[in-house]
Formats: sequence, structure tokens, C-alpha cells
Amino acid sequence: MSRRSEGGPDGIAVVDKAAGWTSHDVVAKARGILGTRKVGHSGTLDPDATGVLVLGVGRGTRLLRFLTALPKSYVTTIRFGLETTTLDVSGDVIATHDMEGLDPGLVVEAAREFVGEIQQIPPMVSAIKVDGRRLYELAREGIEVEREARTVRVDRFDLEPTEDPLIWTAHVECGSGTYVRSLAADLGSALGGGAHITSLRRTSVGGFAEAEARPLEQITLLPLREAARGLATVAIDDELLSAVRVGAVLDPDRLRLVGDGPWYLISATDELVAVYERHRDGVRVKPAVVLIS
Repeated sequence: MSRRSEGGPDGIAVVDKAAGWTSHDVVAKARGILGTRKVGHSGTLDPDATGVLVLGVGRGTRLLRFLTALPKSYVTTIRFGLETTTLDVSGDVIATHDMEGLDPGLVVEAAREFVGEIQQIPPMVSAIKVDGRRLYELAREGIEVEREARTVRVDRFDLEPTEDPLIWTAHVECGSGTYVRSLAADLGSALGGGAHITSLRRTSVGGFAEAEARPLEQITLLPLREAARGLATVAIDDELLSAVRVGAVLDPDRLRLVGDGPWYLISATDELVAVYERHRDGVRVKPAVVLIS
């Protein structure tokens, strides 16, 4: 467990969310277990979905926007031939299609068209706000509104057949903001019919994988340093630490930065002390988060 700040524990937790829990439910329960209200999650999982949910605790909540932006991977089950109101098994069936003669080769080929940067319309059951209201709130009232397509990135969309020719297992690796249920529904449409998902499990968030995820009752905290796992880190000396401590805007050359950032600054004692990103002038870098005082 990471050391405690004045207001309670600090750290990162990797939870294996159970079915039936909302992400907010997990956060609320974690607050009680850890004895602090400073808990947040890094990307919503639907109540029926299971798997990796990364929490920020204490000062870790200040890192949530970076954790949310990490790529994610999923395993899902797609059922062809039926469309539902929610694009998953919890919704009402609104259309049926005869897809019994679905050619396995065409399924695999069609899935390849969804790899890369694609346009995706968020489902009505998503948490995106339109005119100040969450889409899922409107959906509960039977209201459907027009949504603008968004550019998302899919790095992997591999499908495997099961014994049922209408049910396939899919492995998805994608950027933040991608809706797997929409991916399945769009694949069904591309094949001349429709589809929805019947199960969804998130298997990783960035470098946090399901192998280390723990049930909520067994929650443990990793050090804040783990938020930089597999990402661009920069070791700084005590002189730079003094500048970072007061939120200094710096020349990238002084930090020997490579790439586009964000950059995670690590002290001589191997602590994560700040996250830097490009300044608005594009020439210098500034602190997005400073974790020391």
C-alpha cells in the first residue's frame, strides 16, 4: 500500500468488477473499505460487464484522466441475427434477421474493416452528455436523440466461431472511448443483418491486466508509481525536483523528453512526483499534476 497522505491512503487499485455492479457501486463500496471518500474510477464498465476496473485513491484520483486515456482490451460474445434496444442482451429485441447461412470467412473479413480509426456513433445507453443530460438517462425515459459520430481507434478485432454458427467470441483491443457493443452491432449491419453482445469482460487497462485484478472485498493499493507502468517516465534529480515541486514550466531539453507525452516524472527515490504535458505554446512543458508539496 502506498503511504498515507494527510487525508488518507493514496494509490491505485485494480478491481475485478463483478456482474450486477455499476462502476459507481464499486467506487462507493471501495470508499467504505478504504475509509476515504477520495476514490474514483478510470472508465465505466456496464453493470452486466465484468473485469478490470482501475481505481484512483487519494492523490491517485488526480491521475484518473491519464488512466482513463489508456488503451483497453475486452473479450465479448456476439450474437448475430438479433438487434436489441441496448445493443446487448439486457435490452428488448427490436429486429430479427435470418443469418443462419452466415459465411465464417465473411465474418472474419468484415471484422477487418473495423480495425484502425473508424467512425462510431455512441449508443443511447452510454454516459455521454447531450444538452447536459446523460444519454442513458434519456434512454430510460424512452427518448432517443441524434448523436454525432466520433472517431475511435480499434487495434484488434479478432473473431472466433463457437458451436453455434450465430454466436462468436471476439477479442478487442481499442483506444479509450470505443464502445464494444456498438462495434458488434455495426459488424452485424455490415454483414447484412444485426447483432448484439451477450457478455463482455474487460481484460486489461493499459498495463493493468486481469491476472492482478482482485475482487472488491480483497482490494489492495499499489503505489502511485504504478500509474506510470509501461509509459514514458523521466528520472529527475533533486534540483529538478525543487522546480517541479512549485509547478515550474520547463524547457523540454532540461528534462530530456522524448515523444509527445504526457511524461511521468520519477524522483531519485522512485516515487511518481508529477505528470507533465505540452504547454499551450507548444515549446515548453507544464505540470498537469503535481503529487508532492
